[in-house]
Amino acid sequence: MTLKNNHQHFLKLRKDYLFFEYQSYSFSFINGNLVAEFCFNLSGKVLFKPTITIPSRDFYLVNQDKTALANFVFHIGMVELISYWKAACSPRVIIKPHKLNEEQIAWWKKLYFNGLGEFFYLNGIETDQDVFMSISSQGVGLGVSSTKLDDNKVIIPIGGGKDSVVTLELLKNKGVKVIPMIVNPREASIRTIETAGFDENQSVIVLRKIDGKLLELNSQGFLNGHTPFSALLAFTGVLSCVIAGVSNIALSNESSANESTVPGSKINHQYSKSFEFEDDFNQYVKKYLNPNISYFSFLRPVNELQIAKLFSGFPQHFNGFRSCNVGSSTDSWCGMCPKCLFTFIILSPFVEVAVLKNIFGKDMLNDSTLEDIFKELTGIADIKPFECVGTPDEVMAALAKYSDNNFNDVVLLKNIDLKNKINEFRRLMSEYNTEHLLQERYESILKDGLND
Repeated sequence: MTLKNNHQHFLKLRKDYLFFEYQSYSFSFINGNLVAEFCFNLSGKVLFKPTITIPSRDFYLVNQDKTALANFVFHIGMVELISYWKAACSPRVIIKPHKLNEEQIAWWKKLYFNGLGEFFYLNGIETDQDVFMSISSQGVGLGVSSTKLDDNKVIIPIGGGKDSVVTLELLKNKGVKVIPMIVNPREASIRTIETAGFDENQSVIVLRKIDGKLLELNSQGFLNGHTPFSALLAFTGVLSCVIAGVSNIALSNESSANESTVPGSKINHQYSKSFEFEDDFNQYVKKYLNPNISYFSFLRPVNELQIAKLFSGFPQHFNGFRSCNVGSSTDSWCGMCPKCLFTFIILSPFVEVAVLKNIFGKDMLNDSTLEDIFKELTGIADIKPFECVGTPDEVMAALAKYSDNNFNDVVLLKNIDLKNKINEFRRLMSEYNTEHLLQERYESILKDGLND
């Protein structure tokens, strides 16, 4: 983790690039494929034109209502724009295609600000939710969709990690029609659906293409950093619901995602995976997009330890799943990052060390070069890694259970006190978070899985 002091650069860019405009969007069906393009204007100096394409499937609804779809496509542009706005952080944002009311503007400002918490923090930018941007909008408003949706179907976004494996496997044979969804498929996500008995033709596939001019600006020294990708996934997911006629979309975000990355602050790498965003988003969708869509995280009641236990029951996925961002381009575990070490640790109470060594290529708890990362994960360091990892309490509890089962000296455990942490393991394994949006039938399936 590298902290930068880019505040003065931030102020200069805001003077040089006074406005950012969501200029237009368009979409059409080409041979049954939905193709959408968005146009963003950075102060009359740079035009960005990112696209998304959703290839045709035989289970999509025919005779789509393009007026209804327009609202969903427009909203994908609203969340896409933040990736481009952050390059110069223009003080004025102008939404030209459609009019937003004051409640919607406040909603978007909250998402943008909290979703960029890590970006501001790591860049050393000092600002607040009131002044970081103003939003004005033009055009006509868009009506709420009346498209009929099937409440006995559920779309499940698949990333290739252990969490979406658990959701997919627990739901696929429980009386609901499951449709996997993948944004920009990679080998791990395709393996996940195939191992679970699906193929790409049974799945919603979304192809997202970033405008290369953004990468050029990054190389020229414009601002760069983390954006709330899960929010983009959310809006793309509800568009997929309408195209496929599906009422439910089940994410795989756990209760641990609610914890801030920087203690004592609201800065959370996983903000758009938090329950706060989930609840805000679900209400927004029902009010402004389609009241029949239910957006929820199937794993919200449980923590990372419980998910690891559930995942250990699906050994057919052990060699196929991937969560490492560093190794994503090579379909591998890099073995050197916080995500790799966390995944090794959280699985260690439930999966034999020999199996873990086969998955990760080594015994990560005996790698002394990972000591700094280990301190961040266990809470010895002041700040957690800016990755999608669990809480220090979960990590310490997993280590206590692991050490309880393994009597050999372990390099990374030599200077850590695990006394009484086994009780924390037992507490976490029986924990159940009641702050969730699961319907009764989905909650029943999850509880059955926990009790198996």
